Amino acid sequence: MKVITNVRIFDYKNYIENGYVVFDKQIIEVGPMSEYKDKGVKPIDGQGQLLLPNFVCNHAHIYSIFARGLALPFHPNNFVEILEQMWWKMDAQIDNKTTYYSGICAGKEFIENGVTTIIDHQASGLDITKSLTMLKKALVKDLGLRAILCFETSDRYPVDKCIRENISFMQKNKSDHIAGLFGMHASMTLSNKTLDKISKKLGDGPIHIHVAESKMDEDDSYEKYDMSIMERLEKYGLVNQNSLIVHGVDISDRELEIVGEHKAYMVVNTTSNMNNAVGLPNIKNYLNHGIKVMVGNDGLSSNMATEYLNVLYTTHLYNQTPLALGLGEVLDMVNNSYEYVSKMLNIKLGRIAKDYEADFMLVPYKPFTEMNASNAFGHVFYGLYPSLRPNDVYASGKCLLKNRKIVNKKVEKLFNESVNVSKDLWTRIKEN
Repeated sequence: MKVITNVRIFDYKNYIENGYVVFDKQIIEVGPMSEYKDKGVKPIDGQGQLLLPNFVCNHAHIYSIFARGLALPFHPNNFVEILEQMWWKMDAQIDNKTTYYSGICAGKEFIENGVTTIIDHQASGLDITKSLTMLKKALVKDLGLRAILCFETSDRYPVDKCIRENISFMQKNKSDHIAGLFGMHASMTLSNKTLDKISKKLGDGPIHIHVAESKMDEDDSYEKYDMSIMERLEKYGLVNQNSLIVHGVDISDRELEIVGEHKAYMVVNTTSNMNNAVGLPNIKNYLNHGIKVMVGNDGLSSNMATEYLNVLYTTHLYNQTPLALGLGEVLDMVNNSYEYVSKMLNIKLGRIAKDYEADFMLVPYKPFTEMNASNAFGHVFYGLYPSLRPNDVYASGKCLLKNRKIVNKKVEKLFNESVNVSKDLWTRIKEN
C-alpha cells in the first residue's frame, strides 16, 4: 500500500484542493487532507502538485517511431504518394526485433508524457506473425503499460497471415492490461475478396480502421465499388460495436449515421492531418450526429496534451468560430477514452476514486488565479497542457517515472540499443 498526500486532485470530474490518495494496484481511498488519518506507511509528500489520471492514446502507430531522422527521397503531390514514398517503404522492412524496440522507445516517451494506455495500429511487412506479441512484450511486460493492439490488414501483405494474427491475438489476450481489435489499413488497400474473408472470421469483434483520411480514399471507394467507405464496410458486416473509425476527414453524413447506428467511435488525429495536408475532420458534425469522439496521435508526438489543444484550436479554425467547440466537449473526449478502455479491458479507469485503477501522474502546477471544481479543466487545458511534463507517473500502482526519470533501469539499456536496431532498419529500407 502507498499513500500520496498534499496534492490537488482533479480527475476530469471531481476536484479536491488539498487531498490524499491511498492505493495499491487500485485506489483504496481518496479524500481531503482534513480527513486524513495515519495509514501506518510513510506517505509520499506531493508538495502541492496536481494529481491527474494518465492519458490514453486512442490511435497510434508505434512502428513509425524509427522514422525520426530517416532521410528518403520525398516529393509527394498527394496523400497516397506520402504513403508510397515514406510509410510503405518503411513498414515493409520492419521485423519482430524492430517492432519490439519500437515499442520500448515509443513506450518510454509515452510514459514521460503521462500516457500509460495505448491503442495501436501495427504494420510490419517482414514479420506479421507474432508481431503483436512482440509489441505486447515491450509495452505491457517490460514497460508496465496497458495496450489494445491490432495488425493493419491490407492487400499489400499476405492477407491470410494478417487475419490470423488479428484473430489469434484477440482470442488469446483478454486481461486488465491487454486486448485486441481487428486491424484494417484503409478501404483503398482492401479488396472485396479481403473484406469477405475478414467478415467470415471476425464475428462481432470490433475493427480499427482508417476511413477517409484523405479524399482519395473516399473517391477510390466510389470509383471501384459505387458506394462510400462506411457503406462498403457495413455491407460486409464489419462495423461492430466499439469499432474505431479513424480520421474521417472526408466522411459523409450518411456514413456518420452508420457509425452512430453501430455505436462505433470516431478517433480524430488533427495534428497528423495538418502535417499530411489532407484537411481537418468536421468534429462539430460528428457531435451533432451523437457520435462519441476520441483523440489519437497517429504516430506523431507522444504528448497527448498537445493533441487535445490542437483538437480545440483546429475545430475553431475549421468552423470559423470559437463557438464551434467548447472545453466541455473536449472534456467529453478525454472521458470517452477512459470509458472505451474500461470496456475493452474490463476495468475502471480514469477517476481518482475508490476501486479505480491507480493510473495517475503528478504534475507541478501552481495556479496564480483561483482553481476550483468549476474551472479546474480550464486551468489544466490552458495552464498545464501547453507544457505538461509529469514528475511522477504511476500505472497499476507501480511507479514508472520518478522525478522525470524512468524507474526501470532495463528500459534505459534497451533504449540505447535501439540506435543500432534503427540503423539496420534504415539500411534495409534504402537497399530495397
